[in-house]
Amino acid sequence: MSDIIRWTAAELADKLSAGEVSSREATQAHLDRIAAVDGDVHAFLHVNEGALAAADAIDTARAAGERLHPLAGVPLAIKDVLVTTDQPTTSGSKILEGYMSPYDATVVARARAAGLVPLGKTNMDEFAMGSSTEHSAYGPTRNPWDLDRVPGGSGGGSAAAVAAFEAPLALGSDTGGSIRQPAHVTGTVGIKPTYGGVSRYGAIALASSLDQVGPVTRTVLDSGLLHDVIGGHDPKDSTSLTDAWPSFAEAAREGARGDVLKGLKVGVIKELPDSGFQAGVAASFRASLDLLEANGAEIVEISTPHFEYGVAAYYLILPAEASSNLAKFDSVRFGLRVTPDGNPTVEDVMSATREAGFGDEVKRRIILGTYALSAGYYDAYYGSAQKVRTLIQRDFDNAFAEVDVIATPSAPTTAFKLGAKIDDPLQMYLNDVTTIPANLAGVPGISIPSGLAEEDGMPVGIQFLAPAHEDARLYRVGAALETALVDSWGAPLLTRAPQLPGGNR
Repeated sequence: MSDIIRWTAAELADKLSAGEVSSREATQAHLDRIAAVDGDVHAFLHVNEGALAAADAIDTARAAGERLHPLAGVPLAIKDVLVTTDQPTTSGSKILEGYMSPYDATVVARARAAGLVPLGKTNMDEFAMGSSTEHSAYGPTRNPWDLDRVPGGSGGGSAAAVAAFEAPLALGSDTGGSIRQPAHVTGTVGIKPTYGGVSRYGAIALASSLDQVGPVTRTVLDSGLLHDVIGGHDPKDSTSLTDAWPSFAEAAREGARGDVLKGLKVGVIKELPDSGFQAGVAASFRASLDLLEANGAEIVEISTPHFEYGVAAYYLILPAEASSNLAKFDSVRFGLRVTPDGNPTVEDVMSATREAGFGDEVKRRIILGTYALSAGYYDAYYGSAQKVRTLIQRDFDNAFAEVDVIATPSAPTTAFKLGAKIDDPLQMYLNDVTTIPANLAGVPGISIPSGLAEEDGMPVGIQFLAPAHEDARLYRVGAALETALVDSWGAPLLTRAPQLPGGNR
Protein backbone atom coordinates (compact mmCIF):
# COMPACT_ATOMS: atom_id res chain seq x y z
CA MET A 1 0.00 0.00 0.00
CA SER A 2 1.35 3.43 -0.97
CA ASP A 3 2.96 5.63 1.68
CA ILE A 4 0.77 8.45 0.34
CA ILE A 5 -2.11 7.41 2.60
CA ARG A 6 0.07 7.92 5.69
CA TRP A 7 0.86 11.55 4.91
CA THR A 8 -1.05 14.22 6.72
CA ALA A 9 -3.12 16.58 4.60
CA ALA A 10 -0.51 19.30 5.14
CA GLU A 11 2.30 16.99 4.01
CA LEU A 12 0.32 15.82 1.00
CA ALA A 13 -0.54 19.41 0.05
CA ASP A 14 3.15 20.36 0.14
CA LYS A 15 4.12 17.41 -2.06
CA LEU A 16 1.33 18.19 -4.52
CA SER A 17 2.46 21.80 -4.75
CA ALA A 18 6.08 20.75 -5.25
CA GLY A 19 5.12 18.32 -8.01
CA GLU A 20 6.40 15.30 -6.09
CA VAL A 21 3.05 13.55 -6.45
CA SER A 22 -0.04 14.13 -8.57
CA SER A 23 -3.59 14.45 -7.32
CA ARG A 24 -4.49 11.39 -9.41
CA GLU A 25 -1.83 9.36 -7.61
CA ALA A 26 -3.02 10.58 -4.21
CA THR A 27 -6.66 9.95 -5.02
CA GLN A 28 -5.96 6.51 -6.48
CA ALA A 29 -3.96 5.55 -3.39
CA HIS A 30 -6.91 6.40 -1.15
CA LEU A 31 -9.40 4.67 -3.45
CA ASP A 32 -7.17 1.57 -3.32
CA ARG A 33 -7.12 1.80 0.46
CA ILE A 34 -10.91 2.03 0.56
CA ALA A 35 -11.14 -1.03 -1.69
CA ALA A 36 -8.72 -2.93 0.55
CA VAL A 37 -10.15 -2.23 4.00
CA ASP A 38 -13.62 -0.72 3.82
CA GLY A 39 -15.26 -4.09 3.50
CA ASP A 40 -14.21 -4.54 7.13
CA VAL A 41 -14.58 -0.96 8.38
CA HIS A 42 -17.66 0.17 6.41
CA ALA A 43 -16.77 3.84 6.76
CA PHE A 44 -18.24 4.73 3.35
CA LEU A 45 -21.81 4.48 2.11
CA HIS A 46 -20.93 5.76 -1.37
CA VAL A 47 -17.59 6.02 -3.19
CA ASN A 48 -17.39 8.86 -5.70
CA GLU A 49 -17.11 7.55 -9.25
CA GLY A 50 -15.93 10.98 -10.38
CA ALA A 51 -13.04 11.26 -7.92
CA LEU A 52 -10.29 10.52 -10.44
CA ALA A 53 -11.77 12.94 -12.97
CA ALA A 54 -11.79 15.67 -10.32
CA ALA A 55 -8.17 14.84 -9.47
CA ASP A 56 -7.18 14.99 -13.15
CA ALA A 57 -8.75 18.44 -13.45
CA ILE A 58 -6.57 19.68 -10.59
CA ASP A 59 -3.45 18.15 -12.14
CA THR A 60 -4.25 19.80 -15.46
CA ALA A 61 -4.76 23.19 -13.80
CA ARG A 62 -1.52 22.86 -11.85
CA ALA A 63 0.42 21.86 -14.97
CA ALA A 64 -0.99 24.93 -16.74
CA GLY A 65 0.44 27.17 -14.04
CA GLU A 66 -2.86 28.17 -12.50
CA ARG A 67 -2.71 29.50 -8.95
CA LEU A 68 -4.40 26.90 -6.76
CA HIS A 69 -5.51 26.68 -3.16
CA PRO A 70 -2.91 25.01 -0.89
CA LEU A 71 -5.24 22.01 -0.39
CA ALA A 72 -6.03 21.60 -4.10
CA GLY A 73 -5.83 17.93 -5.02
CA VAL A 74 -6.15 16.58 -1.48
CA PRO A 75 -8.89 13.92 -1.09
CA LEU A 76 -11.84 14.54 1.22
CA ALA A 77 -14.52 12.30 2.77
CA ILE A 78 -17.96 13.81 3.37
CA LYS A 79 -20.46 12.83 6.05
CA ASP A 80 -23.68 11.71 4.42
CA VAL A 81 -25.66 14.42 6.24
CA LEU A 82 -24.25 16.96 3.73
CA VAL A 83 -26.04 17.15 0.40
CA THR A 84 -24.10 16.65 -2.83
CA THR A 85 -25.14 16.91 -6.45
CA ASP A 86 -23.02 14.04 -7.77
CA GLN A 87 -23.60 11.40 -5.09
CA PRO A 88 -26.65 10.21 -3.14
CA THR A 89 -27.37 11.78 0.23
CA THR A 90 -29.22 9.49 2.63
CA SER A 91 -28.38 10.82 6.11
CA GLY A 92 -28.04 7.16 7.02
CA SER A 93 -31.79 6.59 6.54
CA LYS A 94 -33.89 4.35 4.32
CA ILE A 95 -36.36 7.18 3.90
CA LEU A 96 -33.78 9.01 1.75
CA GLU A 97 -32.31 5.98 -0.01
CA GLY A 98 -31.01 7.05 -3.42
CA TYR A 99 -31.88 10.73 -2.94
CA MET A 100 -29.93 13.07 -5.25
CA SER A 101 -29.78 16.70 -4.22
CA PRO A 102 -30.11 19.50 -6.80
CA TYR A 103 -27.47 21.54 -4.97
CA ASP A 104 -24.31 21.16 -2.86
CA ALA A 105 -24.09 22.04 0.80
CA THR A 106 -22.09 25.27 1.21
CA VAL A 107 -19.17 23.47 2.87
CA VAL A 108 -19.07 20.97 -0.01
CA ALA A 109 -19.21 23.76 -2.58
CA ARG A 110 -16.37 25.58 -0.83
CA ALA A 111 -14.32 22.39 -0.68
CA ARG A 112 -14.83 21.81 -4.41
CA ALA A 113 -13.94 25.43 -5.17
CA ALA A 114 -10.68 24.99 -3.24
CA GLY A 115 -9.87 21.93 -5.33
CA LEU A 116 -10.37 19.22 -2.74
CA VAL A 117 -11.33 15.88 -4.27
CA PRO A 118 -14.49 14.27 -2.82
CA LEU A 119 -13.82 10.57 -2.20
CA GLY A 120 -17.33 9.66 -1.14
CA LYS A 121 -20.01 9.87 1.55
CA THR A 122 -19.43 8.41 5.01
CA ASN A 123 -21.73 6.34 7.18
CA MET A 124 -23.58 7.81 10.16
CA ASP A 125 -26.31 7.16 12.67
CA GLU A 126 -29.65 7.82 11.00
CA PHE A 127 -30.26 11.59 10.84
CA ALA A 128 -27.29 11.92 13.24
CA MET A 129 -29.23 10.31 16.09
CA GLY A 130 -26.77 8.12 17.95
CA SER A 131 -23.35 7.80 19.54
CA SER A 132 -22.06 4.64 17.87
CA THR A 133 -23.02 4.61 14.14
CA GLU A 134 -25.00 1.45 14.91
CA HIS A 135 -28.25 3.27 14.09
CA SER A 136 -27.40 3.59 10.40
CA ALA A 137 -30.01 1.98 8.17
CA TYR A 138 -27.11 0.60 6.11
CA GLY A 139 -25.28 -1.28 8.84
CA PRO A 140 -22.72 -0.23 11.45
CA THR A 141 -19.26 1.20 10.91
CA ARG A 142 -16.46 -0.54 12.83
CA ASN A 143 -13.58 1.02 14.72
CA PRO A 144 -10.27 0.56 12.82
CA TRP A 145 -8.48 -0.04 16.14
CA ASP A 146 -10.72 -2.99 16.97
CA LEU A 147 -13.31 -4.16 14.46
CA ASP A 148 -15.51 -5.50 17.25
CA ARG A 149 -15.93 -1.99 18.68
CA VAL A 150 -17.87 1.11 17.64
CA PRO A 151 -16.22 4.16 16.05
CA GLY A 152 -18.44 6.59 17.98
CA GLY A 153 -21.29 8.52 16.50
CA SER A 154 -23.11 9.93 14.89
CA GLY A 155 -20.15 10.65 12.62
CA GLY A 156 -18.35 7.34 13.07
CA GLY A 157 -17.93 6.92 9.33
CA SER A 158 -15.89 10.10 8.91
CA ALA A 159 -13.73 9.36 11.97
CA ALA A 160 -13.17 5.75 10.92
CA ALA A 161 -12.24 6.78 7.38
CA VAL A 162 -9.56 9.14 8.70
CA ALA A 163 -8.32 6.67 11.33
CA ALA A 164 -8.11 3.84 8.79
CA PHE A 165 -6.11 6.03 6.36
CA GLU A 166 -8.94 5.89 3.83
CA ALA A 167 -9.01 9.70 3.70
CA PRO A 168 -6.69 12.42 5.03
CA LEU A 169 -9.57 14.82 5.69
CA ALA A 170 -13.28 14.46 6.39
CA LEU A 171 -16.28 16.64 7.06
CA GLY A 172 -18.59 15.88 9.98
CA SER A 173 -21.42 17.45 11.92
CA ASP A 174 -21.65 17.89 15.69
CA THR A 175 -25.03 18.30 17.40
CA GLY A 176 -24.04 17.00 20.84
CA GLY A 177 -20.57 15.59 20.25
CA SER A 178 -20.86 13.78 16.92
CA ILE A 179 -17.43 14.98 15.77
CA ARG A 180 -15.58 15.05 19.09
CA GLN A 181 -16.78 11.75 20.57
CA PRO A 182 -15.85 9.71 17.45
CA ALA A 183 -12.48 11.50 17.45
CA HIS A 184 -11.99 10.39 21.07
CA VAL A 185 -12.56 6.69 20.33
CA THR A 186 -10.65 6.54 17.02
CA GLY A 187 -7.52 8.54 17.88
CA THR A 188 -8.33 11.40 15.51
CA VAL A 189 -8.81 15.16 15.84
CA GLY A 190 -12.32 16.62 15.79
CA ILE A 191 -13.46 20.24 15.95
CA LYS A 192 -16.89 21.68 16.72
CA PRO A 193 -16.66 25.33 15.64
CA THR A 194 -18.49 28.20 17.29
CA TYR A 195 -22.17 27.95 16.40
CA GLY A 196 -22.64 29.92 13.19
CA GLY A 197 -18.94 29.89 12.32
CA VAL A 198 -19.41 27.31 9.57
CA SER A 199 -22.45 27.27 7.31
CA ARG A 200 -25.19 24.69 7.92
CA TYR A 201 -26.78 25.31 4.52
CA GLY A 202 -27.20 21.92 2.91
CA ALA A 203 -26.67 19.99 6.14
CA ILE A 204 -29.81 17.92 6.72
CA ALA A 205 -31.13 19.35 9.96
CA LEU A 206 -31.43 17.38 13.18
CA ALA A 207 -31.67 20.16 15.78
CA SER A 208 -31.16 23.54 14.15
CA SER A 209 -30.07 25.39 17.29
CA LEU A 210 -27.40 22.75 18.03
CA ASP A 211 -26.09 21.43 14.70
CA GLN A 212 -22.62 22.52 13.57
CA VAL A 213 -20.43 21.33 10.69
CA GLY A 214 -16.71 20.85 11.29
CA PRO A 215 -13.49 19.05 10.32
CA VAL A 216 -12.27 15.53 11.17
CA THR A 217 -8.54 14.96 10.64
CA ARG A 218 -5.39 13.31 11.99
CA THR A 219 -3.67 16.51 13.17
CA VAL A 220 -4.70 19.89 14.55
CA LEU A 221 -2.99 21.66 11.64
CA ASP A 222 -4.98 19.62 9.13
CA SER A 223 -8.19 20.64 10.91
CA GLY A 224 -7.14 24.27 10.72
CA LEU A 225 -6.46 24.00 6.99
CA LEU A 226 -9.89 22.49 6.33
CA HIS A 227 -11.64 24.91 8.71
CA ASP A 228 -10.13 27.82 6.76
CA VAL A 229 -11.76 26.43 3.60
CA ILE A 230 -15.26 25.77 4.93
CA GLY A 231 -15.64 28.58 7.49
CA GLY A 232 -16.90 32.13 7.17
CA HIS A 233 -20.18 33.91 6.57
CA ASP A 234 -22.78 32.38 4.30
CA PRO A 235 -25.81 34.52 3.35
CA LYS A 236 -27.75 31.31 2.62
CA ASP A 237 -27.62 30.38 6.32
CA SER A 238 -29.64 32.73 8.54
CA THR A 239 -27.63 31.66 11.60
CA SER A 240 -24.26 32.29 9.95
CA LEU A 241 -22.02 34.74 11.80
CA THR A 242 -20.61 37.74 9.97
CA ASP A 243 -17.34 37.71 11.97
CA ALA A 244 -14.00 38.10 10.25
CA TRP A 245 -12.15 34.94 11.29
CA PRO A 246 -8.37 34.56 11.55
CA SER A 247 -6.53 31.72 9.84
CA PHE A 248 -7.00 28.63 11.97
CA ALA A 249 -4.13 26.89 10.20
CA GLU A 250 -1.83 29.73 11.23
CA ALA A 251 -3.15 29.50 14.80
CA ALA A 252 -2.24 25.80 14.80
CA ARG A 253 1.24 26.58 13.51
CA GLU A 254 1.67 29.17 16.25
CA GLY A 255 0.67 26.61 18.84
CA ALA A 256 3.06 23.99 17.51
CA ARG A 257 6.09 26.28 17.46
CA GLY A 258 5.45 28.72 20.30
CA ASP A 259 5.10 28.89 24.06
CA VAL A 260 1.34 29.34 24.16
CA LEU A 261 1.00 27.06 27.18
CA LYS A 262 3.06 29.31 29.41
CA GLY A 263 0.69 31.18 31.71
CA LEU A 264 -2.36 29.56 30.13
CA LYS A 265 -5.16 29.05 32.65
CA VAL A 266 -6.82 25.69 32.12
CA GLY A 267 -10.09 25.12 33.93
CA VAL A 268 -10.91 21.69 35.33
CA ILE A 269 -14.53 21.18 36.41
CA LYS A 270 -14.82 20.12 40.04
CA GLU A 271 -18.28 18.62 39.45
CA LEU A 272 -16.73 16.17 36.96
CA PRO A 273 -15.18 13.54 39.26
CA ASP A 274 -12.92 10.73 38.07
CA SER A 275 -15.40 8.19 39.41
CA GLY A 276 -17.69 8.82 36.46
CA PHE A 277 -15.03 7.82 33.91
CA GLN A 278 -13.29 4.66 32.85
CA ALA A 279 -9.99 4.35 34.72
CA GLY A 280 -7.87 4.58 31.58
CA VAL A 281 -9.72 7.68 30.40
CA ALA A 282 -9.24 9.41 33.77
CA ALA A 283 -5.55 8.44 33.90
CA SER A 284 -4.90 9.78 30.40
CA PHE A 285 -6.69 13.02 31.27
CA ARG A 286 -4.59 13.52 34.42
CA ALA A 287 -1.40 12.76 32.47
CA SER A 288 -2.33 15.41 29.90
CA LEU A 289 -2.98 17.93 32.66
CA ASP A 290 0.44 17.13 34.13
CA LEU A 291 2.04 17.71 30.72
CA LEU A 292 0.21 21.02 30.35
CA GLU A 293 1.45 22.05 33.77
CA ALA A 294 5.00 20.96 32.96
CA ASN A 295 4.89 23.27 29.94
CA GLY A 296 3.84 26.29 31.98
CA ALA A 297 0.06 26.08 32.13
CA GLU A 298 -1.84 26.74 35.34
CA ILE A 299 -4.56 24.24 36.26
CA VAL A 300 -7.51 25.98 37.91
CA GLU A 301 -10.48 24.24 39.50
CA ILE A 302 -13.74 25.79 38.36
CA SER A 303 -17.39 25.21 39.09
CA THR A 304 -20.07 24.63 36.47
CA PRO A 305 -22.97 23.53 38.69
CA HIS A 306 -25.53 23.20 35.90
CA PHE A 307 -23.51 20.99 33.53
CA GLU A 308 -24.91 17.92 35.27
CA TYR A 309 -28.33 18.79 33.84
CA GLY A 310 -26.98 19.15 30.31
CA VAL A 311 -27.83 15.65 29.11
CA ALA A 312 -31.42 15.91 30.40
CA ALA A 313 -31.93 19.35 28.83
CA TYR A 314 -30.33 18.26 25.56
CA TYR A 315 -32.56 15.21 25.23
CA LEU A 316 -35.61 17.42 25.45
CA ILE A 317 -34.42 20.22 23.16
CA LEU A 318 -32.98 17.94 20.49
CA PRO A 319 -36.02 15.64 20.10
CA ALA A 320 -38.33 18.65 20.05
CA GLU A 321 -36.39 20.26 17.20
CA ALA A 322 -35.96 16.90 15.45
CA SER A 323 -39.71 16.30 15.60
CA SER A 324 -40.22 19.56 13.73
CA ASN A 325 -37.34 19.17 11.28
CA LEU A 326 -38.21 15.61 10.29
CA ALA A 327 -41.85 16.44 9.60
CA LYS A 328 -40.80 17.21 6.02
CA PHE A 329 -40.23 13.51 5.38
CA ASP A 330 -43.91 12.91 4.74
CA SER A 331 -43.95 10.75 1.56
CA VAL A 332 -45.39 13.64 -0.45
CA ARG A 333 -42.53 15.89 -1.53
CA PHE A 334 -39.45 13.66 -1.80
CA GLY A 335 -37.92 10.48 -0.49
CA LEU A 336 -39.49 7.09 0.14
CA ARG A 337 -43.20 6.51 -0.44
CA VAL A 338 -45.01 3.42 0.84
CA THR A 339 -48.60 3.03 -0.35
CA PRO A 340 -50.74 0.60 1.66
CA ASP A 341 -53.21 -1.69 -0.09
CA GLY A 342 -56.77 -0.58 -0.69
CA ASN A 343 -57.75 3.06 -1.00
CA PRO A 344 -55.36 4.79 1.42
CA THR A 345 -55.60 8.43 2.42
CA VAL A 346 -52.61 10.80 2.48
CA GLU A 347 -52.40 10.16 6.22
CA ASP A 348 -52.28 6.40 5.61
CA VAL A 349 -49.45 6.79 3.10
CA MET A 350 -47.56 9.13 5.40
CA SER A 351 -47.89 6.76 8.35
CA ALA A 352 -46.80 3.71 6.35
CA THR A 353 -43.85 5.61 4.84
CA ARG A 354 -42.54 6.91 8.14
CA GLU A 355 -43.02 3.48 9.75
CA ALA A 356 -40.95 1.82 7.03
CA GLY A 357 -38.46 4.62 6.46
CA PHE A 358 -37.43 5.59 9.99
CA GLY A 359 -35.44 3.42 12.38
CA ASP A 360 -36.21 2.81 16.04
CA GLU A 361 -34.02 5.59 17.44
CA VAL A 362 -35.48 8.19 15.09
CA LYS A 363 -39.01 7.13 15.99
CA ARG A 364 -38.14 7.25 19.68
CA ARG A 365 -36.87 10.82 19.47
CA ILE A 366 -39.73 12.05 17.29
CA ILE A 367 -42.25 10.69 19.80
CA LEU A 368 -40.36 12.20 22.73
CA GLY A 369 -40.03 15.57 20.97
CA THR A 370 -43.65 15.72 19.89
CA TYR A 371 -44.73 14.97 23.44
CA ALA A 372 -42.41 17.65 24.87
CA LEU A 373 -43.92 20.24 22.50
CA SER A 374 -47.53 19.24 23.03
CA ALA A 375 -50.11 21.48 24.69
CA GLY A 376 -49.94 21.25 28.45
CA TYR A 377 -46.38 19.91 28.49
CA TYR A 378 -44.41 22.57 26.58
CA ASP A 379 -43.56 24.68 29.64
CA ALA A 380 -42.92 21.70 31.89
CA TYR A 381 -40.46 20.06 29.51
CA TYR A 382 -39.20 22.04 26.52
CA GLY A 383 -39.50 25.40 28.27
CA SER A 384 -37.72 24.13 31.36
CA ALA A 385 -34.94 22.63 29.24
CA GLN A 386 -34.36 25.99 27.57
CA LYS A 387 -34.03 27.60 31.01
CA VAL A 388 -31.38 25.03 31.92
CA ARG A 389 -29.65 25.86 28.66
CA THR A 390 -29.43 29.49 29.75
CA LEU A 391 -27.97 28.44 33.10
CA ILE A 392 -25.30 26.37 31.32
CA GLN A 393 -24.44 29.35 29.13
CA ARG A 394 -24.00 31.42 32.30
CA ASP A 395 -21.77 28.71 33.76
CA PHE A 396 -19.53 29.08 30.72
CA ASP A 397 -19.49 32.87 31.03
CA ASN A 398 -18.48 32.63 34.69
CA ALA A 399 -15.83 30.01 33.97
CA PHE A 400 -14.23 31.94 31.12
CA ALA A 401 -13.96 34.97 33.38
CA GLU A 402 -11.45 32.87 35.35
CA VAL A 403 -9.74 30.65 32.77
CA ASP A 404 -8.65 30.69 29.13
CA VAL A 405 -9.90 27.21 28.23
CA ILE A 406 -11.75 24.38 29.94
CA ALA A 407 -10.38 20.83 29.74
CA THR A 408 -12.36 17.60 30.10
CA PRO A 409 -12.07 14.03 28.88
CA SER A 410 -13.75 13.94 25.47
CA ALA A 411 -15.98 11.02 26.53
CA PRO A 412 -16.40 8.85 29.64
CA THR A 413 -15.13 5.57 28.13
CA THR A 414 -13.14 4.15 25.29
CA ALA A 415 -14.97 2.57 22.35
CA PHE A 416 -17.43 -0.04 23.58
CA LYS A 417 -18.24 -3.32 21.88
CA LEU A 418 -20.72 -3.36 19.03
CA GLY A 419 -24.15 -4.17 20.41
CA ALA A 420 -23.20 -3.44 24.02
CA LYS A 421 -25.47 -0.39 24.40
CA ILE A 422 -27.79 -0.59 21.41
CA ASP A 423 -30.71 -1.69 23.59
CA ASP A 424 -30.00 0.79 26.40
CA PRO A 425 -30.68 4.30 25.04
CA LEU A 426 -29.88 6.04 28.34
CA GLN A 427 -26.39 4.54 28.51
CA MET A 428 -25.86 5.53 24.89
CA TYR A 429 -26.97 9.11 25.62
CA LEU A 430 -24.53 9.42 28.53
CA ASN A 431 -21.59 9.01 26.14
CA ASP A 432 -22.05 12.70 25.30
CA VAL A 433 -22.00 14.00 28.87
CA THR A 434 -18.85 16.11 28.37
CA THR A 435 -19.56 17.26 24.82
CA ILE A 436 -23.23 18.32 25.04
CA PRO A 437 -22.69 21.55 27.07
CA ALA A 438 -20.69 23.12 24.22
CA ASN A 439 -23.58 22.64 21.80
CA LEU A 440 -26.11 24.01 24.27
CA ALA A 441 -23.98 27.13 24.73
CA GLY A 442 -22.72 27.46 21.14
CA VAL A 443 -19.05 27.51 22.17
CA PRO A 444 -16.27 25.79 20.21
CA GLY A 445 -14.65 22.52 21.26
CA ILE A 446 -11.76 20.36 20.11
CA SER A 447 -10.84 16.76 20.86
CA ILE A 448 -7.26 15.60 20.32
CA PRO A 449 -5.75 12.16 21.00
CA SER A 450 -4.22 11.99 24.49
CA GLY A 451 -3.08 8.37 24.60
CA LEU A 452 -4.23 4.79 24.96
CA ALA A 453 -6.18 3.41 27.90
CA GLU A 454 -4.15 0.88 29.87
CA GLU A 455 -6.97 -1.62 30.30
CA ASP A 456 -7.86 -2.11 26.62
CA GLY A 457 -5.25 -0.26 24.52
CA MET A 458 -7.94 1.86 22.87
CA PRO A 459 -7.58 5.58 22.03
CA VAL A 460 -8.54 8.33 24.46
CA GLY A 461 -9.03 12.04 23.77
CA ILE A 462 -8.84 15.27 25.72
CA GLN A 463 -11.34 18.04 25.00
CA PHE A 464 -10.72 21.78 25.23
CA LEU A 465 -13.54 24.34 25.21
CA ALA A 466 -13.12 28.07 24.61
CA PRO A 467 -15.43 31.11 24.58
CA ALA A 468 -17.61 31.65 21.51
CA HIS A 469 -15.66 33.17 18.59
CA GLU A 470 -12.33 32.00 20.11
CA ASP A 471 -11.83 28.97 17.88
CA ALA A 472 -8.28 30.09 17.11
CA ARG A 473 -7.43 29.75 20.80
CA LEU A 474 -8.41 26.08 20.62
CA TYR A 475 -6.16 25.55 17.63
CA ARG A 476 -3.18 27.13 19.43
CA VAL A 477 -3.73 25.17 22.64
CA GLY A 478 -4.59 21.93 20.85
CA ALA A 479 -1.53 22.09 18.60
CA ALA A 480 0.74 22.93 21.54
CA LEU A 481 -0.42 19.92 23.54
CA GLU A 482 -0.43 17.71 20.44
CA THR A 483 3.22 18.60 19.83
CA ALA A 484 4.14 17.89 23.45
CA LEU A 485 2.28 14.56 23.42
CA VAL A 486 3.77 13.37 20.13
CA ASP A 487 7.24 14.34 21.37
CA SER A 488 6.65 12.26 24.51
CA TRP A 489 5.36 9.27 22.50
CA GLY A 490 8.02 9.51 19.80
CA ALA A 491 5.44 9.19 17.01
CA PRO A 492 1.80 10.07 16.30
CA LEU A 493 -0.75 7.94 18.11
CA LEU A 494 -2.22 6.44 14.94
CA THR A 495 1.11 4.78 14.08
CA ARG A 496 0.45 2.48 17.04
CA ALA A 497 -2.92 1.25 15.76
CA PRO A 498 -3.17 -2.47 14.91
CA GLN A 499 -3.10 -3.65 11.31
CA LEU A 500 -6.44 -3.86 9.56
CA PRO A 501 -7.44 -6.99 7.68
CA GLY A 502 -7.01 -6.53 3.95
CA GLY A 503 -4.56 -3.65 4.16
CA ASN A 504 -1.05 -2.86 5.37
CA ARG A 505 -1.11 -0.17 8.05
